[in-house]
Amino acid sequence: MDTDDSKSNLIQFYSEDTDFILEEVQRLTAAILEVVKKEALTIEAISYIFCSDSYLLEMNKKHLNHDYYTDVISFPYSTDPIEGDIFISVDRVRENAKNLSVDFIQELHRVMLHGLLHFIGYGDKTEEETLIMRAKENEYLLLLK
Repeated sequence: MDTDDSKSNLIQFYSEDTDFILEEVQRLTAAILEVVKKEALTIEAISYIFCSDSYLLEMNKKHLNHDYYTDVISFPYSTDPIEGDIFISVDRVRENAKNLSVDFIQELHRVMLHGLLHFIGYGDKTEEETLIMRAKENEYLLLLK
């Protein structure tokens, strides 16, 4: 994977209500760009916002009328080119990684890809959609090995 500096600024990473700092930003950016390229789409702008459980719970209540914790919420503003915000609860990812007996970073990467795949058009409302989503996550996680 090569990173074109003119494209790397299309993907931004922020933290809200947490002291989490994402590592390997260039490698993750290259992987995200590769996923979008493989799906034959382009990026206008994607923001990943890492936050706490309480922060994402409030967003879930306010914007989706869901009163429960979640690991990721995607807000697509455009699908081609892709533009949107992906909010990720670092607390929930840590808890999920522990419960699934997987490495935190591996689970974080899966959740980051999950949010991106929603922008691309993959769903997870049905069992069939979930199987397809999981297969795509696994396929694209190989870009980060």
